[in-house]
Amino acid sequence: MTTDFTPWLNWLDEQYDEMLSNTIALSEINSGSLNVEGVNRVGQELIRICQPLGGEVEILPVEPFRSVNEAGDVEEKPLGDAIRIRKRPEAPLQIFFCGHMDTVFAIDHSFQTITWLDDDTLNGPGVADLKGGLMVMLKAIEALERSPWAERIGWEILFNSDEEIGSQASAPLIADAAKRVHLGMIYEPSFPDGNLAGERKGSGNFSVITRGLAAHAGREHHLGRNAIRAMCDFVSALDDLNGQRDGVTINPGFIEGGGAVNVVPDLCISKFNIRLEKPEDEAWCEAQLAELITNIQSRDGISIELHGGFTRKPKVLTPANKKLFELAKTCGADLGMTIDYLPTGGCCDGNNLAAAGIPNIDTLGVQGGKIHSADEYVKVQSFTKRAKLSALMLMKLATSDDLSWLGVR
Repeated sequence: MTTDFTPWLNWLDEQYDEMLSNTIALSEINSGSLNVEGVNRVGQELIRICQPLGGEVEILPVEPFRSVNEAGDVEEKPLGDAIRIRKRPEAPLQIFFCGHMDTVFAIDHSFQTITWLDDDTLNGPGVADLKGGLMVMLKAIEALERSPWAERIGWEILFNSDEEIGSQASAPLIADAAKRVHLGMIYEPSFPDGNLAGERKGSGNFSVITRGLAAHAGREHHLGRNAIRAMCDFVSALDDLNGQRDGVTINPGFIEGGGAVNVVPDLCISKFNIRLEKPEDEAWCEAQLAELITNIQSRDGISIELHGGFTRKPKVLTPANKKLFELAKTCGADLGMTIDYLPTGGCCDGNNLAAAGIPNIDTLGVQGGKIHSADEYVKVQSFTKRAKLSALMLMKLATSDDLSWLGVR
């Protein structure tokens, strides 16, 4: 006998206006990662929106964001609170839902307003990444809660505040949740065509500081030790590592140093990103970096410091992960959607959850594109169909006779 999920899926047809209006309201609040007040305002709005779900709400202060400043010192900047909402922790199947509250657009960024590009296309900061996804997630959970099968699933939601700067502070919260759950559903935007991200590269962000000795560029140039030259040699050697190992890419993305041109510069700072495909690539990269650092460190009058590290492991698809993707494809087909999953070089909180051994799909949010730019957009008609996709997945999981692939007996 086939279970009929139609009434609860049809209910979602009535939720479009609310999903749209909430997305616009949240996107109009600047929530750049370091705008603590703005991120916390988004959090309070989400607590209000989540009231119909009836979960237990916790506001979780997180550690500050640490980065190297222009003086070469490690400084700390406060972050907005994370929010966790839990319900039915005793249920046999436990699901982790995650979406971030922050955007890449700082409080002084020029991109702050919502604009309709056409009847189906809304342009605005965070409309796709990730405010629209949050609304899809919450309405899918609400559809489950209205169904007869809600008691079979326990869930927890994490709204985190620092995903766009690497989830440095919220990574421990994700790892903690992994101890309690069987699978994860994360609401980054899908690809523009609606397909899902499958395998993801891992990522590391690094800062490097070279220090030398200042001297008069004319009278005592020979006494100086040029920190910029040392950094240029380091960055050149670093960039030459590209192409030496399949799947590893290194991007020197920032360099700053010096001042008056009649002074030998004694400080230079650079920042770079590494992407990798396989977990074992990490050890290779660390060995290469150690060799480069040793080379520069051996120079007379020059010191070099490396900060940062690999914060996101590659997301490799396990058999359980593939089975979860197949469920998504089947549910999509039931709804008239053609869905596939494709590898990508990007990374997100799905990497963190996968590293903890939890199968997950991390692009269940809205269809949109041009994220991280002032051209970011969402296709608003995707709200309902993406909410239906997640809701159907949840209800099929709740009514399944075999969840042994998730470790559920």
